[in-house]
Formats: sequence, structure tokens, C-alpha cells
Amino acid sequence: MSIRLPSVDGGFRLHSPTVAPLAPLSCGPAHSRAFHAAAHVVADPLSASADSEPVIDWETTLAFRHRLWAQGLGVAEAMDTAQRGMGLDWPGAAELIRRSAAEARSVGGRIVCGAGTDQLAADTVHPLAAVTAAYEEQLAHVEACGAGAVLMASRALAAAARGPEDYLEVYGGLLRQSARPVVLHWLGPMFDPALEGYWGHEDLDEATDVFLKIVSGFPEKVEGIKVSLLNAGREVDIRRRLPAGVRCYTGDDYHYPELIAGDGELSSDALLGIFDPIAPIAARAALSLDQGDPTGFRELLDPTVALSRHLFAPPTRYYKTGVVLLAWLAGYQEHFAMVGGLHSARSLPHLSSAYEMADDLGLFPDPELAEARMRQLLSLYGVES
Repeated sequence: MSIRLPSVDGGFRLHSPTVAPLAPLSCGPAHSRAFHAAAHVVADPLSASADSEPVIDWETTLAFRHRLWAQGLGVAEAMDTAQRGMGLDWPGAAELIRRSAAEARSVGGRIVCGAGTDQLAADTVHPLAAVTAAYEEQLAHVEACGAGAVLMASRALAAAARGPEDYLEVYGGLLRQSARPVVLHWLGPMFDPALEGYWGHEDLDEATDVFLKIVSGFPEKVEGIKVSLLNAGREVDIRRRLPAGVRCYTGDDYHYPELIAGDGELSSDALLGIFDPIAPIAARAALSLDQGDPTGFRELLDPTVALSRHLFAPPTRYYKTGVVLLAWLAGYQEHFAMVGGLHSARSLPHLSSAYEMADDLGLFPDPELAEARMRQLLSLYGVES
């Protein structure tokens, strides 16, 4: 039986659901690269409301992380995929970090957690001292929970900084006092427009120089960097200029197969939001690399790029909507609702294409369930499927 899906041109097309989903996979962590999935959070739709604090369904949220660990993937917790700054506030993120870090210890799962400054009021330009103190609070919390920290790009710092010297001052102070090496995250404005001109420059060459100056000043305190610029050439250049021993984690959801595969000399590790919905394929691709099969790696991962580019299409910051849709269709949660009402951020044709592409990749363990839920969504929008 076919399902009738709306197209962006206002018409419809027929899609025949797959009958061959990927088989379940359970394996240990990859060893040729570090593979981390930035994971989404599951809202509690019976408790949340527009004027209340975000309410998370903890049981389902943590169960999804266990699913990632069981497939050999690490978890990047409380990052932008978890709606940091777009529905998830710092108290919610702090609790998420505490719970996820404890669950990771219970199964030996890999985890890193985002530390930022989002406890600061967004409508105020804060002094640098306040920005630094906010970072320090979150860094201390992550480290107290026993997890590695990802120092996330800060809207508050972007608003307060007068130039590159302020970035050098803030990050230098944080790195001097960190208890363990951290990951530095450069999140581009396509993910968050408030981060335009980060590192004190709008010019990418000049911004890159400042970023690398921070890294090279504290190589023993920087475990790695995460580059989320959707610019493969820029990442390759940065990767080539890193001090020895500092990892480059790709955050490029457009070019990740080639960046992870590498150029024969250098390669990127992965810390990606797209690994949330394509985890079964990412885990298989990691196994191929571990087995010395780069061709098999690309054969598995290359076909996922079309879905990723669709989910991360502009406005890129709304990619989380498609990620949560696919988790619902896959049966990993019982509803398609998001904290902050973000489930309404993408159009029905966009969501329909996401369903179709994910189904063609075999990402739904129960294709009949996914089809039935997609029909429910279409019906909600008044589409007779």
C-alpha cells in the first residue's frame, strides 16, 4: 500500500513504505574514531505548557541514550540538539547532565556535556566577569558529574565581547582552571544567528586565527575542537593546523562522511546531531572503519547525506524538529511534541520528505508503525492519505 505525501510545490506524491528495515545492532564503542551523537530530549506533553518551565520525560529521554550506547556510540549531552537556548533552559540542562552522566557510568558509556552561559538573561548585555562566572558554574557542574565538558559558544559572550582579546581572556581563564581537558565548540551563525562574528571577527580567516590561538595556548587542556560551520574546506584547514594530540570533531552535518574518512593523512572524529536519527547506520559505518574497510564506510554513510542536508536545511537551527519527528515515527517515543512548541517549526511537506528519506534508508524498526503515525500526522493537517 502507498501513502500520499504532500510536496513543496503544493502537489502530492505516492510513497511505498519499505519492507526491509535495518536489523537491530548491539556493539562496543568504535576505536578507529570517536563517534558521538548529540541527542535530543523528549518532552512530557501532559505537563508542559507555553508559560511553564520545560518538562522532560526523563524515562524516555534516558532510554534513548541507552539505545545509543548499546550501538557503540557516545552521547553528546545538553548540546544544541537537546534544544539548548531553544526551549531547554539551564536548570533543565543541569538536571539532564546529572542524570545522563549517572546513566553513562552505569553502562560504561561515553559522554560529554555542554557547558555554556544560558543561565544569563538573554535581553541584557552582561559584563565579561558575569559571562565568565556563568561558564565557570556550568563547567564545574559538568565536571562534578564526572563528564567531559564541551565549552559551547556563548550568545552572552558574543554580545559582550568588544574584540578578539575578550575571547582570549574568557576562554584562557576557563582553560587554566578546568579540571580535565575540554572540547571547544565553534557553532556557526547558521545554527544560531546570535553567534555572528564569534571570536571577534566576521571574517572567517581572522576568526580561525583567534580560535587556533586559544587552542595552541593550552594544548594540554583542549582534548578536541568541534567545528560546526558546514564548511568542509574550513574544517580541513583547521584540522591541519591543530597542535599534535588535539582531536577535530566534525559538526558538519553536510560533509561528515568525507571528513570522518579523512584524506589519507588526517581525519575528523564525529560529534553530530544527525547521528541521533541515523544511529543504526552510523554504528555500522564505524564498524566498517574499525575493520579497515573505508569503502564500506562510505557506502553506508554517503546515502544518509541527503536526509541530513534536508533536516539541516535553512533555517538550520530548526533541524531538531525533524530529528524528533523521526524518533516518534521510529517508535522511540510516544508523541511528536517538543519543549517550547518547536514541533511546529517545520512545514508538513518538509516533515513528509524526512519520513520518506528515512524510510528509504531502513531507519524505522517497524515500518508499519511509522506509516501509521505518518498517516496520523497527515490527518491532523487535514490531508487524506
